[in-house]
Amino acid sequence: MNESSPNPLRVAIVVPTYNEAETLPVLIEKVREQNIAGLGFVVVDDGSPDGTGDIADAIADEFDGVFIVLHREGKQGLGSAYRAGFQAALDAGAERIFEMDADLSHPPEVLNGLIGELDNADVAVASRYTAGGGVDPGWSWGRQQISYWGNVGIRMILGLKVKDATAGFKGFRRKSLETIGIDRLRLSGFGFQAEVAYRSQKAGLRVVEHPYVFMDRTAGKSKMSFGIVVEAFFHLSWLRIRG
Repeated sequence: MNESSPNPLRVAIVVPTYNEAETLPVLIEKVREQNIAGLGFVVVDDGSPDGTGDIADAIADEFDGVFIVLHREGKQGLGSAYRAGFQAALDAGAERIFEMDADLSHPPEVLNGLIGELDNADVAVASRYTAGGGVDPGWSWGRQQISYWGNVGIRMILGLKVKDATAGFKGFRRKSLETIGIDRLRLSGFGFQAEVAYRSQKAGLRVVEHPYVFMDRTAGKSKMSFGIVVEAFFHLSWLRIRG
């Protein structure tokens, strides 16, 4: 953990990890290549047996800036990881907080565009389904259909205006996360992103979508499954009923 850096934290990248030893160092380096002023990281590792947490610690020791590593016991879920990471970023004084996957499916080259969007918006979403966006052409037809129609279904359930309801690559102004209320977020896994979109809209935040092409992970194994999507539909339906 490196929280005593003389460089003030302006932009924090929150990265949940579980068995991402191959990709995490590559992601960190590619993000650093974007020359973002006041850049810092919060890595939330759920006890990865492949040593991801130790790798994150080693990177933190050499990083010239704020680099926080949260070590947790066992897999506690994506939503829980982001809640912990968001809070750590806010506590460290971050002005802009971003979420990214560790598996290189979110191109760091998009970050500066998202940062620019936050000059006039409360939430900036890297979107697959807005004009100019897309998904890896290597995806099978079936996978593309599940992704697209799953997103459409979630938008209908929650009444969302945002086109990419399950986007996991997005940024927030500090005040936006405080308005949403990290402690109010309850869902985990696939449903977490949709809950964030729902609560952002309900709070009246200005959300903009910035096009990008989602790339399939380059190493490791995807954690998505059909069961996760079905579970998310159930929980999101209950979220809409409760409000």
